[in-house]
Amino acid sequence: MSVSLTALPATGTMRRRFVPVRLLRQLMVPGAIIALWYALTVHGYFDAQTMPTPQAVGLSFWQLIVTGQMWPNLLISLQRVALGLAFGGSLGIILALASSLSRFGEDSIDATVQMARTLPHLALIPLMILWFGIGETPKIVLIALGSLFPIYLNLFSAVRAADPKLIEAASTLGLSHVETIFHVILPAAVPGFLVGLRQALGASWISLVVAEQINASSGIGYLVMNARDFLRTDIIFDGLIVYALLGLATDQAVRALERYLLAWRPSIIAAKGA
Repeated sequence: MSVSLTALPATGTMRRRFVPVRLLRQLMVPGAIIALWYALTVHGYFDAQTMPTPQAVGLSFWQLIVTGQMWPNLLISLQRVALGLAFGGSLGIILALASSLSRFGEDSIDATVQMARTLPHLALIPLMILWFGIGETPKIVLIALGSLFPIYLNLFSAVRAADPKLIEAASTLGLSHVETIFHVILPAAVPGFLVGLRQALGASWISLVVAEQINASSGIGYLVMNARDFLRTDIIFDGLIVYALLGLATDQAVRALERYLLAWRPSIIAAKGA
């Protein structure tokens, strides 16, 4: 019995058909929050000065874009996070590999990192100002500290959790210690590293919110602080929404990278076929 190929729906068509449904599901909770926000403000449950309406927030956001205030400050904030994450993430990777791949490295590094991790890095702002002044350096250092420890902890754990059977198989095949690290241990640690990267990005945005309040003259935090002085709560909401959207966008970017690098994992394959 022959089967007509034209009767079978294309995989791409099926996926496109389900994309709007999934998007609607993702928008359900934010939409409900906005609807509740609108209802409470319109019916006078909140003072318009302290809790602006969604329309007022949307209008002020559009004005920030039209007047050219949004994009330069947004780029400055992105630059700060990129630099802080680059420095903190690189240091976290180096320390995690040095500590997890040798007993000597663990004994000499891990205890110090664990002690430093318990210190609230945002409470170091006064020292950062004393050491580095009030320019860009303390902001980037704070973001770097926020991103360092999630990457260190997750990568350290992922390296130590490498499957002993795979390591034994590599030894049986004649791979050297260095080859085993590069071809077995590090690829197996990629999922844990990506989890750490997602957490590091979240910590970076949180650190940025605080860092941009250190005598900032640019950035989204500067817009928020300036709006506070003029009692523009609508612009404060705009800044918070931008922070939230940036955090979501970077997290989705890492998840897309995860789907690309870990396409061989059964969970990724199942998600693609769903």
